[in-house]
Amino acid sequence: MLRSASAQMFRQLVRYGSTDTSLILERSINRVQLLGRVGQDPVMRQVDGRNPVTIFSIATNEMWRTGEPEMNETGDISQKTTWHRISVFKPGLRDVAYQYVKKGSRILVEGKLDYGEYTDKNQVRRQATTIIADNIVFLSDKERM
Repeated sequence: MLRSASAQMFRQLVRYGSTDTSLILERSINRVQLLGRVGQDPVMRQVDGRNPVTIFSIATNEMWRTGEPEMNETGDISQKTTWHRISVFKPGLRDVAYQYVKKGSRILVEGKLDYGEYTDKNQVRRQATTIIADNIVFLSDKERM
């Protein structure tokens, strides 16, 4: 076991061209799961004639009761809706999402968080948080009435 760990470390050192063992990359996790309803039909965009992407949004809701904890049943119910921007770059999934994701559908999206910046039409720099989807599970085929 020690020999295989040493061999793996050696392969990483050779692969990255470094002799400093402190530069070996650690593993990390960037995973997101969202269950919600689609807020708009998807659009497909292309940047510079390549890298097409399907974009849509989904809403997630959080509900809670206000008032005294002992009086759970008499408090008012509050709700907060959060909107999430979903981008699908994966070729097969991108086309399926564009064709089958519809406004009002209930879906589960799995992917990773991505933070970026863009300049809006008024030349103001803005920050954007996007979920880069790598899996979509369709939970309903009808729009909510």
